Order: sequence, then C-alpha cells, then structure tokens
Amino acid sequence: MYSLDELSGVLEKALANLNLPEDPKNLYKPIQYILSAGGKRIRPVLTLAACNMFKETIDQAIYPALAVEVFHNFTLVHDDIMDNADIRRGKETVHKKWNNNVAILSGDAMTILAYKLLVKTDKQFIAPILEVFNEFSMGVCEGQQYDMDYESMKYVTQDEYTRMIELKTAVLLKGALQIGAIIGEAKENDINEIGLFGINIGIAFQLQDDLLDVYGDSKVFGKKKGGDIVANKKTILTIKAFNNAKGSTLEKLTNLYQSTTIDTELKVSETIKIFDDTNVKEETELLISNYYLKAMESVEKIDISPARKEALSSLAQKIMIRNS
Repeated sequence: MYSLDELSGVLEKALANLNLPEDPKNLYKPIQYILSAGGKRIRPVLTLAACNMFKETIDQAIYPALAVEVFHNFTLVHDDIMDNADIRRGKETVHKKWNNNVAILSGDAMTILAYKLLVKTDKQFIAPILEVFNEFSMGVCEGQQYDMDYESMKYVTQDEYTRMIELKTAVLLKGALQIGAIIGEAKENDINEIGLFGINIGIAFQLQDDLLDVYGDSKVFGKKKGGDIVANKKTILTIKAFNNAKGSTLEKLTNLYQSTTIDTELKVSETIKIFDDTNVKEETELLISNYYLKAMESVEKIDISPARKEALSSLAQKIMIRNS
C-alpha cells in the first residue's frame, strides 16, 4: 500500500514528465502555467488511492489520474473567465495573465489532452472509464450552467443548491474515485460505494469552499475574500441567510444583493455582518459534518480490510480540516 505522501509524489513526478509541445506558445504556456500553479491535487490522488485500495500496482491508473487533473484544471480556467476572477491559487488567473481568447482555446486543448491521457491505460479499462469520464464531464457543465442561472434568480432553495454543487463539484470526485476502483478491478458494489463516498465528501468539500470564501484567510485560500458575495453567487451561506433573516435584516440583505452601485468592499463587509447575525456559519459547519459522516459510512461498506481504507479515510480527514 502507498501512503498519501507517496501517491502525491507519484502524481507530481508524472505531471513533471508531462511534456507539452513548445509551439504555439500561447496555446501551451497557459496549460503549463495552470498545471504548475500547485493546488491540492485531491482528485488525481483519489484516483490513485482508489486503485491502490484494490490492487497493489497503480501504474495503469497514472495516466487516467493525470487526465482527471488536466480536466479539473480546464474547468478552473473556464470558470475563472465566467466569474471574471482575478486570482487563482494566489496567482493571476489565465485569462488575466493572457486574455479571454487565449484562456478559452487553451482550456479547449486541455479537454482534448485529458482524453488523450485517459486512453493510455490498458484496453480492458478504456470503455468503462470513458463512460465514467463522460458522465462527470457533462455533469460539471450542467452544474456550471445551474450556477450561472442561479446568479440571476432572486431565491434558490437549499435542495436546488445542493443538486448544483453535486453536479459541479462532487461528480468529479465521484468519477475520479470510480475510475481508480475500476482499474483496481473492484467489485461493482464497491465501485458504487466509493462513488457515494465521492458524492458526499464532494458536497462537504464545496460547502467548505463557501465558508472559506467568507471566513478563510485570503492569503492562504488563494482567492479574494468575499468573491462569491461580489459575484452575487447563491452559496449555502447566502441561502441560509435569506432563510434566517427577518424584518429589516432581510430587507438589508435583499438590497445588498440587488444593488448594482454599492462599493464591493462595503457589500462584502455588510453581508458578512448579516451572516454572523443569522448563525449561518455554525449551521453550515454542522451540514458539512453530516455529509462527512455519510461519506465515511460508505467507506465502512467497502468490502476490503480496514488497513486498505486508511489512505481514503486520511484524505477525507485532510479535506475536512483544510484552510485552503
């Protein structure tokens, strides 16, 4: 069995050996830039960890893990354009460093690169992992569309929001895990359970992202504080605040999200005050804990020895205590 650190080392070495063409520079340099910008590499490490849970050798999972990481970074490049984000992982976003057209085309190239990497595994695994890859790829697009739709909606329910983040974030973790399990030749029930783990830990992960956007250290988190508030995103905090706020507080919150002229720093600070007054931080932390417990219930149901689940459990715990 590999430790998490060892799996991370395998992945980083594989990324370092991912030789991209030199030209055209404005196509491939942005790809090199986003892939070398760091990040937690949670998704590809999950692919390797899931494979290693069922099989000692992880060689056949390395290229699919790289495919997962390249695809994930493609979504970040295009998300940052749509969100008009300036900072990603503490560095300029691709579209700010170059321009929108370069970022769009480099992102498109990354999707093709992801498929090229995915099919470099053993032929017996290609069909089932392609099915999983295509499913989460379309899910991510659907989730992003819901996310954009919600920006112009006055109210979004918690159920609607949960479905959106399941598509936009959690299905990718689910798919990363299931691809690893398929290559590890896991039983069908175990592939299903590891997928459920991915869904629940993925929802917990995104809810935590919502918290960190407001209550995290922007220098550590790598994004501007309150970016979701400025963008009028309906996060779990916003949804709970609208549900909990009454009277003048609700009226003030509504005005903050409807105003097009308010100073952005004032909007962020005033909204956070309302979040504090309506206890949304505490409620969100409880919700995150509940999804984490659901995820760990699925881990318990996987039919392998507890020792072989250690890496997955450890990674889940790291996700839960992260600050970036």
